[in-house]
Amino acid sequence: MQEKEDIIVVGGYGYVGRTICEILEKRYQGKVFAAGRSLEKAERFSQSTQGKVKPLQLDTNKPLPPHLLDQVKLVIMCLDQSNTDFVKSCFRSGTHYVDVSANGPFLSYIESYSELAEEYGSSAILSVGLAPGITNLMALEAERLMEQTEAIDIAIMLGLGDSHGKAAIEWTVNNLGEKFEVKQKNRQVEVESFTDKKSYHFGDDLGNRLAYRFPFSDQQTLVRTLKASSISTRFCLDSVCVTKLLAIAKKTGAVRLLKTGWVNRWMVRVMERLHLGSDQFAIKVEASGRNQEGKPQYADLIMLGKNQSIVTAKVTAAVSKLLYDSPFPGGVYHIEQITDLAYIQKELGSILSLKSQVKEHNAD
Repeated sequence: MQEKEDIIVVGGYGYVGRTICEILEKRYQGKVFAAGRSLEKAERFSQSTQGKVKPLQLDTNKPLPPHLLDQVKLVIMCLDQSNTDFVKSCFRSGTHYVDVSANGPFLSYIESYSELAEEYGSSAILSVGLAPGITNLMALEAERLMEQTEAIDIAIMLGLGDSHGKAAIEWTVNNLGEKFEVKQKNRQVEVESFTDKKSYHFGDDLGNRLAYRFPFSDQQTLVRTLKASSISTRFCLDSVCVTKLLAIAKKTGAVRLLKTGWVNRWMVRVMERLHLGSDQFAIKVEASGRNQEGKPQYADLIMLGKNQSIVTAKVTAAVSKLLYDSPFPGGVYHIEQITDLAYIQKELGSILSLKSQVKEHNAD
């Protein structure tokens, strides 16, 4: 049987997917396919690459054509999915799988099929991108810096001036009023998005910002891969005004209007066109714990960068190359279980800036 060599990027002509295709095509020439429901869009993108990236029509919600995955070594998923049928098809065909999704419950469903992936020699890497992804690796790094980690707080600031994919905007708008679970002192506790604000210092240039709880999947999966007894992720925008307006909408109950179809669609369109801030993002990870003598210990990490969508694509491409060139034992992994921050920084180069420190007292 011919060795599998092809790479399918599902959502490959989308904002993140097209960058992934362009990066991987340079290394795996003639083997990269941009896939999606619209053959016309796939062909148009293919033409923009002079045919180097090949087009493929694929609807993962429908039964797959026979033998579609026979020659596919790796599938990269850039779209949210409503069921795991396609993922299981990849596993059963021995095809490796990378997922950019930030949907914590869905990633848990994929985890539950780890034995299936192992049986067929398929390796799946989840939590790939910026958040989750970089945030997971920063949390791992914080835990490595500590002697005994008790709590990890993650804060993400995104720039309104960035160009976000429609799917990412829809996910953000749809989760403004959602309830979700976090780990607090080794217990699962239900919380609500855009509540429980906390101030974080994002460096001298950005200063202090209020960030609010938000259901990024990193906090929901890190509880199974790291040792900290409490893990949480909070979120804000670089526009203090817009962040405050969202918090007021949550507090007054106005956020419920977003459940109305036309209001939801209108909000997504507004967010797509809104360029009030910069394209900069910042991630702050604060870890607390104790040293071997039982004294309090703290670790601080700050990462700054620009254009979160490009960074998400580059992180995904870096992980995909790792999996394509040196496959892991079959099973389902999260990014922090197969690599670390040093590798990603090396792959991405100078587009990310990281500062870290460990101290024996809390400066706040």
